[in-house]
Amino acid sequence: MCIIFFKFDPRPVSKNAYRFILAANRDEFYHRPSKPADFWGNNNEILSGLDMEEGREGGTWLGISTRGKLGALTNYLQPRQDPEARGRGTYGLSNALLETPWRKLRFGKQLFLEVVEQSQELPKDTLISQLLGVLSNEEAQLPDPAIEDQGREYVQPILSKYAAVCVRCPNYGTRTNTVILVDTEGHVTFTERSMLNKDPSRWETRTHEFTLQS
Repeated sequence: MCIIFFKFDPRPVSKNAYRFILAANRDEFYHRPSKPADFWGNNNEILSGLDMEEGREGGTWLGISTRGKLGALTNYLQPRQDPEARGRGTYGLSNALLETPWRKLRFGKQLFLEVVEQSQELPKDTLISQLLGVLSNEEAQLPDPAIEDQGREYVQPILSKYAAVCVRCPNYGTRTNTVILVDTEGHVTFTERSMLNKDPSRWETRTHEFTLQS
């Protein structure tokens, strides 16, 4: 039940603004093996975490290339595709189509917007810290008719456990927070906060920085 919030503005008016801001949670079984974000590929051109599940080694849930291509993955409760392209703006994505009005998505997007609206005034470290705070919010957003209607009998037994931005269950939940910032000069700051040793009380934060190649 991953969740992603992002703002895309390829030509910001202010030089203090960001072209791209992303905040994302990876929800997964705690025991599923993975590697933290690092540069991979033939020329170390891709920055991402790696799934190390047997038979699926080398896949990822979120990554960005040094040329600015970004990919992100969430599960989806039913097979539909959205044919509409999206331009600049602020969006939220969970386990449905872009901007599906799940309560936790709307709630998290509002928290995300409140931080993003201050992004030009905040020091970068403070901005990252506040976005990580958004991703750590465990307030359940219930009832939620939209997710109940989409998931129907599949989601009913588990809804109360997964109805928050940050999912916290005994063996499954939010185990990675990621914040990506791209400024007007094309400088990328990729911050990943990861759970250690399947223990929700222990976390490690790593940051990678690079400039996009033209």
